[in-house]
Amino acid sequence: MPNAQPLAPSSSPTSSPAPLRRRGRTLAEEVVQALGEDIRQGQLKPGDKLPTESEIMATMGVSRTVVREALSRLQASGLVETRHGIGTFVLERPAEAPSPFRIGPDALGTAMDVMAMLEFRVSVEAEAAGLAAARRTDAQLAAMRQALDELKHGADAGNDAVESDFAFHLAIARATGNRYFTDLMGHLGTMVIPRSRLHVNTPERVQYLERVSIEHENIYDAIERRDPDAAKAAMRMHLTNSRERLRKASGSASPQG
Repeated sequence: MPNAQPLAPSSSPTSSPAPLRRRGRTLAEEVVQALGEDIRQGQLKPGDKLPTESEIMATMGVSRTVVREALSRLQASGLVETRHGIGTFVLERPAEAPSPFRIGPDALGTAMDVMAMLEFRVSVEAEAAGLAAARRTDAQLAAMRQALDELKHGADAGNDAVESDFAFHLAIARATGNRYFTDLMGHLGTMVIPRSRLHVNTPERVQYLERVSIEHENIYDAIERRDPDAAKAAMRMHLTNSRERLRKASGSASPQG
């Protein structure tokens, strides 16, 4: 990866390379590439503990949300495993390990691709929301609240707040207590947020983000009061509405590079 130096295991001193090149919404992909290359080239060996989230943030100049998304993707790819309360460690990979399931960024290059992904997400995330409502902890609920507050702050500041939007959905996946929901969402990353993949030219941008915010709050409220059926319905409505909004706007949308 250009301008990125190998990351040493957290038990040894780290160098201080220049921050990653800013490329909009692909920062997590940059971190995945850097860490993955270190693993493949042996800079990080099986059993090594990865640098901490704070160390990666400082070394690569990215946010905690970006780091967590990157680590989730690496875990979904079978390169690392996270041991809660201890850290993230490089896994030994079999010589003939099967190729992991993946959906690359290029797979969501058109409005039709993104709408198909939203259809897929309805079935997965509606169930995840129901499980999260039944199983969530107070700490997990607080993580959802933080993501929503950051999303609102970002929208008020005039940006698309894609990272915070994804962080909310990822927090719900984590609250299921089922690693497969977390692994899948971590693998897909911010590219599952429609406005991260397409330039949607709409004069009602503020109203659009306000509508999304209301839908997110409905999901959060159902999870907060531990109502699985309401959480499922709210998530299904949110993703179905997102698909309809994208369908209406797709006539003026173009793929983002």
